[in-house]
Amino acid sequence: MSMKVLYIGGTGTISTDCVRQTRAFGHEVYVLNRGNRPERLPEWVRPIVGDINGDPESVRGVLAGMSFDVVADFIAFRPEQVARDIELFKGMVGQYVYISSASAYSKPPINGLIREDAPLRNPFWKYARDKISCEDVLVKEYRESGFPYTIVRPSHTYSEWSVPVAIHGAKGSWQVLERIRQGKSVPVPGDGTTLWTFTHSRDFAGAFVRLLGNPRAIGEAVHITSDEGLTWNQAYEIIARALGTKPNLLHLPTWLLEARGKAYRYDLAGSLWGDKANNAVFDTSKIKRLAPGWSAGIRYDEGVAMCITHQNAHPELIVPDPDFDKYCDELELMAASLR
Repeated sequence: MSMKVLYIGGTGTISTDCVRQTRAFGHEVYVLNRGNRPERLPEWVRPIVGDINGDPESVRGVLAGMSFDVVADFIAFRPEQVARDIELFKGMVGQYVYISSASAYSKPPINGLIREDAPLRNPFWKYARDKISCEDVLVKEYRESGFPYTIVRPSHTYSEWSVPVAIHGAKGSWQVLERIRQGKSVPVPGDGTTLWTFTHSRDFAGAFVRLLGNPRAIGEAVHITSDEGLTWNQAYEIIARALGTKPNLLHLPTWLLEARGKAYRYDLAGSLWGDKANNAVFDTSKIKRLAPGWSAGIRYDEGVAMCITHQNAHPELIVPDPDFDKYCDELELMAASLR
């Protein structure tokens, strides 16, 4: 059955593929955002221009008289934004899908294989704590009024626009790949044996669209990830292999990576201590129950090759980052002084 689906955001790393696959499932797709990336929206999308975070009252006027089967918000990061969505869409939506984060799970993790019923606690990263607070708002509203939420928790989901890595600068990961090409060192947290999970946005979207309009997903929280756990050492070896070389890995304590990053205004404390410096491998049985027939099919090596091919064909994605280059060179000097 065709549904009317509204995406708030819709042009980001994860949501772009979700929009495309929602249409492939035969649904009518609306996208509400500021209209800054129209080139990322297919011609069949019905755009609604408005800044829901900057001027929610104007958005209220734009949406007046409209109703949707599903609203999916990809750009709500604080509890007051979720509370605004509840007020805005209560009574005019059959399902509200909130994009949270797997970084909300307890850090360090309590169990080796993370399930949805794991405690939510991250003392290292405000981003994750805000996502937890957003979830709390939805759970409370569901209990009090029946507001039909579904919470989705991604974990390091990437698209063809950029190769996912442990540490990069403010301009993305291209400079990391360039250092690998040149045989320069690239920083890796700890000894590089932490297990990590990468999920391609196409795989994520394939599960996500199966949650839309799914009555079994109402009042539930679920993560969508691949089943492939890799160490950071393995991940960088795969990247280097795709580039036709071998990686020069610089293993450093997380505290040193964080401390030196402050000089470059890199906020690495949350993303490392609260995320990538911990094992993150997931039990995906719940999403497979909610989305029968789905499984993640793009291996990391395949995804990396796709990213590199796409970047080579799109020069606008090749963004040098001399500051990150300098950061890495300084780390190498510091490491040599510690030996």
